[in-house]
Amino acid sequence: MTASVEEAAIVYANGCYDEARGVLEQALATTTTADARYALWGMLLDLFRLTGQKERFESRSLIYATEFERSPPAWHDLSPQATRTGEAKVQTVNLSGTLSGQAAAQFVQLIQIGMRNGALRIDLTRLRGVDNAGAELLLRAVRGLRKARIKLSLVGAGHLASVLGGQVANGRRENQTTWLLLLEVLQYTDQQERFEELAVEYAMTFEESPPSWEPPPAATASQIDAAVLAVEMTDIYVLEGEILGPNTEALRKITAFAASRNKVEVDCSRLRRMDFVSAGTLFNIVSQLHTQGRLVVLKGVNSMVAALMQVMGLHQVARIELRD
Repeated sequence: MTASVEEAAIVYANGCYDEARGVLEQALATTTTADARYALWGMLLDLFRLTGQKERFESRSLIYATEFERSPPAWHDLSPQATRTGEAKVQTVNLSGTLSGQAAAQFVQLIQIGMRNGALRIDLTRLRGVDNAGAELLLRAVRGLRKARIKLSLVGAGHLASVLGGQVANGRRENQTTWLLLLEVLQYTDQQERFEELAVEYAMTFEESPPSWEPPPAATASQIDAAVLAVEMTDIYVLEGEILGPNTEALRKITAFAASRNKVEVDCSRLRRMDFVSAGTLFNIVSQLHTQGRLVVLKGVNSMVAALMQVMGLHQVARIELRD
């Protein structure tokens, strides 16, 4: 790593964006080594995306393409302003395997994604089973999002209904949460007749009134087309926005997430910036996991943050994969 790359990474981490740009541009004016220039260009173009400077990005992309004889990265506005004012994108959360109570931390993220964007799409097609604790997590999430008037689409609702249907039996007073989840999920299908039959069976089995048929408003087709990110709730942890300071809750939770995993994947594609202190905290957490024999993969990291991670030595204890 060159001194210019290190300096640009640190000043960006401190929030000095113009100064970081100046460091990178000056380095490009004097650096001749191909590999070093490629790294500097990657950081500069990412900096323009992170700060929403589309015109500068496009003009410099032409120079990049000429110099390296390859297509430049695509423009994505990764600035905070784009997050606040752009059209809400419906993000897709994929649930897979057997859903259990171990996914509690990930369901917190699921709810946060829905509340932040006003819409959410949950893909259930790869779920093979749901235990009682998992059923409670999903039921609370769906009901909570519905109550908050979040536009929610459940892809594969019919599939999950079939899975849950094998776990309930008329007249057997057990798995009540699974019954309620099944009734909830059916409202995201066109199976109103089956819902009504099951509601009667529920009332007779548990001697209480069942939920009413109230199909919720779903995300529109145009919103769903805007979906650009799939989060594997059972497989990946998400870091996003700006992470600042030594005791960031998002960083502390990585340890709990990693407890039952040998490979710990962290999605950093929406992580815009870390400061020096939080990067040090992340290094300490990842180092502990490394000594335990766990592989940590930081995926989709932008070039500015990746350079800071390298300054901190994270590349020695984790695998860092750059964002496209």
